[in-house]
Amino acid sequence: MTRLRTAIDDLGDATGEETGALLLAAARHAVTYRTAPRARQRAEATYGQSVAAFDDALPEDGETAEQVLDQLVRRAVPGLHAATGPRFFGWVIGNSHPVGVAADWLTAAWGQNTANHVAAPAAAAAETVAARWLLEVLRLPAESAVGFVTGATMASFVGLAAARGEVLRRAGWDVEAQGLFGAPPVRVLIGDEAHASVYSALHYLGFGKASLLRVASNAQGVMCPDAFAERLARDVPPGAPLIVVTQAGHVHTGATDAHERIVPLARARGGWVHVDGAFGLWARACPAHAPLAHGVEGADSWATDGHKWLQTPFDCGYVIVRDAGAHRRAMTIAASYLPPVSEHERDPSHYVPELSRRARGFATWALLRHFGSKGIAAMVARHCAQARLLAAGLAAEPGITVLNEVVLNQVAVRFGADGDGATGDALTRAAIAALQEDGTCFAGGAKWRGRWIMRLSVIGFSTTDDDIRLSAQAIIAAWRRVASTAAAS
Repeated sequence: MTRLRTAIDDLGDATGEETGALLLAAARHAVTYRTAPRARQRAEATYGQSVAAFDDALPEDGETAEQVLDQLVRRAVPGLHAATGPRFFGWVIGNSHPVGVAADWLTAAWGQNTANHVAAPAAAAAETVAARWLLEVLRLPAESAVGFVTGATMASFVGLAAARGEVLRRAGWDVEAQGLFGAPPVRVLIGDEAHASVYSALHYLGFGKASLLRVASNAQGVMCPDAFAERLARDVPPGAPLIVVTQAGHVHTGATDAHERIVPLARARGGWVHVDGAFGLWARACPAHAPLAHGVEGADSWATDGHKWLQTPFDCGYVIVRDAGAHRRAMTIAASYLPPVSEHERDPSHYVPELSRRARGFATWALLRHFGSKGIAAMVARHCAQARLLAAGLAAEPGITVLNEVVLNQVAVRFGADGDGATGDALTRAAIAALQEDGTCFAGGAKWRGRWIMRLSVIGFSTTDDDIRLSAQAIIAAWRRVASTAAAS
């Protein structure tokens, strides 16, 4: 670390240029943030305190670049969670691996607008190769098209836009030319515990929540295949345009829908199956856990994130569509000053909603090359084993209940002994608050099936088994403090 800082200092002295000095100063701040020991995993400043820290009058005269950078760091850092740390389990987000961060720095410095292969040849090429590698590591159809988007919400938006266009095209309606007014109604079957982002994507595409055909879920939050078959037979007329939305990786339990049963039923009715696989799709990268997502490969489109299990920086997601033609029809932006649509040269903007956007393919390519397929498989296996280790440690403590089958990297925890009662809700929320105040690790809460839970997501590349044991001890200690206070009151 000392040598690295000395080298940066020497380089800064050697350049003597304002731009070089500024970028090197930013690098020093970044290195300090990523390497300095941090006892607490939570932000020290609240949102309100952060607003107060940033809230100055707009200056009439600008400040120097160095002053602005120093002010930004001073005001921002107290309000930063340790999302890149080893004991941050609050949401399903990766650690932003240093290799990806370095590639992302270069991406910002290069300033390429990844609209097409003429405007950004190298960026488009990196996406082309990274897309092929993604299909290989996720074991999805090689003919599929891949779009690089901000995250799983936009990935589902794109995949479902392609689905909407294709199922209506099969029914004799060109939605790209004619719009939706007068179009045949599209039936959408979706699990009643699908992630909120998928419901949002459907909303953006004109599918109102009341029009969706919801399918009952089992105790782990995934669709009951028998309930799916019954709803399909009862509520979808033969020949009606049909979209089925499934999930790989329930946000609380990590469970995956039974695609080996659902996909054939949907296909028999001419339906399009879209998979929300924001993190669970990466189980396919690990031979030991690939059976959890058996049958997923039979779907028509998939949404997943790079900033989860691949550990890319934000924002980085991928939409994968088996039918490249349907994908392009839904997304292609055409203008006289843009290259013509070609079957032989992949243009990034033909597969995403944006024309102007950052070159996400560089960080994706860099991390896929850094980890390799074996490294990704080992990381997924390690995190799943760590989730089981964490669950076992917590379940051994009286008053703590692990509610889910820990099949992937998610652990759902309930505190207290009153089952579904309000006391359990209060104790669980108190335990979450006590843990966050302690700061040894960070976990958040959620309301699942009418009960408040602590949700733990083990997905950071830097997390070790020792971090898991330390976190289990911290959670148990927080619970004991809460239980003791409750008993005394």
